[in-house]
Amino acid sequence: MLRTAIWVFVLALPGCAGQGYTNAHNAYINLAVHPAWYDGERVYYITTDVSDQDMAEKMQANYAPRLKDAIPDYPKPPQVRTVLERVYRIRNFEQPSIFPSAPEPLDSQSVNMQYSLLWLMYEVVWKAGVTPVELKSEEQVFVAESQGKLEIHRTDIVVNCPVAPYQGERIDRYEW
Repeated sequence: MLRTAIWVFVLALPGCAGQGYTNAHNAYINLAVHPAWYDGERVYYITTDVSDQDMAEKMQANYAPRLKDAIPDYPKPPQVRTVLERVYRIRNFEQPSIFPSAPEPLDSQSVNMQYSLLWLMYEVVWKAGVTPVELKSEEQVFVAESQGKLEIHRTDIVVNCPVAPYQGERIDRYEW
C-alpha cells in the first residue's frame, strides 16, 4: 500500500511541474498587460496577485494576503537572498513602474538568475520643489535619491507580476 502511494505521488509530480504538458485544449484568458521599465528598456508585465486588498482591487488581481509571508525579517543582511525582488512605484508622478530584473531573453532560455516574479513594492516620492523626470532603471532611482531629489520607502505590499513576452501595440489574449 505504501509503495503504491509513493508511486502515485512520484507519477503526479511531473504534472505539477508542467512536464509533458500540451495546450491541446486551447484555453485562453484575458489579462491586462502593463508597461514598465527595466534597465532603460520597456518591458510588460501582468499582475495576478497582490497582498494588499485595495491595490488588488485597483489592479483587478487576486487578493492574496499570504504573499506577505515571503517578506524576510529585517534588517536582512545583503548576502541573504530571498525570492523577493524590489519593484519601484512612483507615487507622485505618472510613469510606469521600474523593475530591477527581467528574464533575458524573455522566454524559456532566460539566463538572468536575479529575476523573480514576486516583488516587494518600494514607493518612490519626488521631493517638493523638484521637477520629476521619467526614471527608466533602478540605477536612475538610486542616483536621484543620492542627489536628494526623491525618497524611497519600503512597503509591506508583495505583488506577483511576471514580466511577459509582448509584441505589438495590443494583446488580445495571453496563452498559458
